[in-house]
Amino acid sequence: MGIGYTIDSPLKLAHFGISSVVSLVDDMLMEKMREFHSQKANFPFQGISSKIEDFRARRITAFLDLMDGMVKEKIAEMKSSFSRKSEEVDKYFEMLPTASKARQTYFYLKQNASFSDLKEWVMENLHPGHIDVNIMTKLDKPNFSGNEQLPVEFNDAHAALRGFARSKLSSSIVLSAGMNPRLFSYMEKWNDFFPDEAGNIKKKVTIKVSDFRSAMVQGKMLAKKGIWVSEFRIESGLNCGGHAFASQGNLIGPVLEEFREKRNELVNDQYQTFCEALSAKGMTCPEQPPLLRVSAQGGVGTNAEHNFLLNHYQLDTVGWGTPFLMVPEAVSIDADTIDKLGKAREEDLYLSDISPLGVPFNNLRGNTKDQEKEANIKANNPGSRCTKQYCSLNTEFSKRPVCTASRQYQRKKILLAEAELASQQETDQAIARITEKSCICVGLGTSALLANGLSFESEGSGVSICPGPNMAYFDKQVSLKEMTGHIYGRDNLISRTDRPSVFLKELELYINYFFEKLKPQEADDNRMKTSNVKFLKAITESISYYRHLYTKHSEQLGVVLSDVLKRLSDFEKQVKGSLVAEM
Repeated sequence: MGIGYTIDSPLKLAHFGISSVVSLVDDMLMEKMREFHSQKANFPFQGISSKIEDFRARRITAFLDLMDGMVKEKIAEMKSSFSRKSEEVDKYFEMLPTASKARQTYFYLKQNASFSDLKEWVMENLHPGHIDVNIMTKLDKPNFSGNEQLPVEFNDAHAALRGFARSKLSSSIVLSAGMNPRLFSYMEKWNDFFPDEAGNIKKKVTIKVSDFRSAMVQGKMLAKKGIWVSEFRIESGLNCGGHAFASQGNLIGPVLEEFREKRNELVNDQYQTFCEALSAKGMTCPEQPPLLRVSAQGGVGTNAEHNFLLNHYQLDTVGWGTPFLMVPEAVSIDADTIDKLGKAREEDLYLSDISPLGVPFNNLRGNTKDQEKEANIKANNPGSRCTKQYCSLNTEFSKRPVCTASRQYQRKKILLAEAELASQQETDQAIARITEKSCICVGLGTSALLANGLSFESEGSGVSICPGPNMAYFDKQVSLKEMTGHIYGRDNLISRTDRPSVFLKELELYINYFFEKLKPQEADDNRMKTSNVKFLKAITESISYYRHLYTKHSEQLGVVLSDVLKRLSDFEKQVKGSLVAEM
């Protein structure tokens, strides 16, 4: 969802029992939002200057504690002012799944029980959603005091972890974008990540993974430190928003199947190592393995798909992200960006090379940050002023890292290309690749400023956004109640009849990825041919898996079987033809 879109979503959603995830990338944005919400609620506010020691971690702690306090206050207010006509309490239970026992009980008691019995039940069953946080582990930029590099614990991701660890929250930290062993080790310094004497863990760990092996490796790595992974979140490599971490052709259906078959193995393997590590630290291991949840996200768009993933793969939860960009009640988004998203179709949502991290990035064609970038290029002034520096990781020209989207870097890189390349065509192509990078660490936060009427003078007005391909099928702004109704099958927000099933869409994305991104690399790298054969074989196996799955469960998935089987056959011919050519 980007940096700013869910920055204050807990204040919009948590009192309705809905959990959301706050990115911990941008402490400058958090400080602005803390001031905004403090003033709005008439709370005292004292700014945290960037000139004081450990300001980044302090800002994060202060922002998270503010949200925690405000959510608890809202829940307390809902309880204390409860009456038979309490609209927000009604909305809380109305938005639950239709078959939810809590939803059914509430409305039954409202019609049939005494007010005192109803109120007593509400007091016991009205719980806030979690304020979870996210750290993208690759964004662990070193920081400096003058020209002196600070110790590793002052790196960006380390400081963000410290800010969360010191907060009052009892929630989860979601670690994404791969392993960061130094960050994993740093978690050992904070008691809240370990179980207490009753076996409860205040600060839980969730790890995003794309396959079972990654879950085993990362779970074991943390278990050796006495830290339990409470949730593995399986994310589609290409059918999600944000940065796209494509797998080696391992699609989400077969991956979820492996998790279902080997879930007990995952728990038991992690638990044994976990207990040994706690014993070595003089801590008590819980008698039973702590709860380990498995969830999935990526391109889910209908109630049928949602329920199938939950029931068939025995998942604990299914995540929805991109569709909520059309719900201003849930996210901080400006009207112009919502309008652009509503008009977007498949061709407007593409996998770009704009990210300074060098990872493919889901992008909306014509977003205002890219328009700003193009204007700079036309004015012969490529690159951006690097005001936040969260993506400053490149040391090609200096020991102190810079961002590849910055003006400083791009000027030097362009001069180097002009000096070294022989032809004008090669030079032009190189410059196009250099200037493609966009300042997303600023752009992904700007919408929150615009939506809340805050100053964007230092950031500029350009907005970056990173919706997943599923955005093409949600074409209008809707209310929170309408979106939850769509998820749980009470409403239908998709007017198009040509939306492909979630598994077929991901399969199509991977095949396109092969031809557009992987196949062209063979000309410059002979090793790519071997890798591509492995990729295509994995895709072929996935097609066979899906043919069996859809044949058996087409009704539950809400698809016309003959249409699905035809598409699978077409995909199979395309892949097998390429596989023969590769071999």
